[in-house]
Amino acid sequence: MFHIILHEPEIPPNTGNVIRLTANTGCQLHLIHPLGFSLDAAQVRRAGLDYHQMARVHEHENLDACLQHLGGVRLWVVETGGQTCYSDVRYRPGDAFLFGRETKGLSEALLARFSPESILHIPMRPGNRSLNLSNSVALVVFEAWRQNDFAMKDLHDLG
Repeated sequence: MFHIILHEPEIPPNTGNVIRLTANTGCQLHLIHPLGFSLDAAQVRRAGLDYHQMARVHEHENLDACLQHLGGVRLWVVETGGQTCYSDVRYRPGDAFLFGRETKGLSEALLARFSPESILHIPMRPGNRSLNLSNSVALVVFEAWRQNDFAMKDLHDLG
């Protein structure tokens, strides 16, 4: 019931894990090009197992095309330097979550496009760089889904 946006993902097993997550939570996955791999890669298929058929995956040439496709959804950016903790937000069905590349996150120029209040972080021990991408996606999605009483309504039903 949420949109997950992976901006230029680089590591096939992470995307495969997120595909599996979307199939099990009713989320839609949006992949922003360029991808660091082919979706046909064995590593993506292995991580996603047989969930590819149950997941809704969209590919977009760039972030602007993705956001245009999504219309006026409320967008949350998840980045290490965010000022708001991801668990301090009240999520609504249809919200979208933007995650950056595994090795570099989101560029400063891209982050500057969003209000500081919409940039979220996941707490971790001081001095550590970041969490695994698919783990970060799971934390945020399950918190948003929990807040919505684990509703099973699909985005197709939200219009």
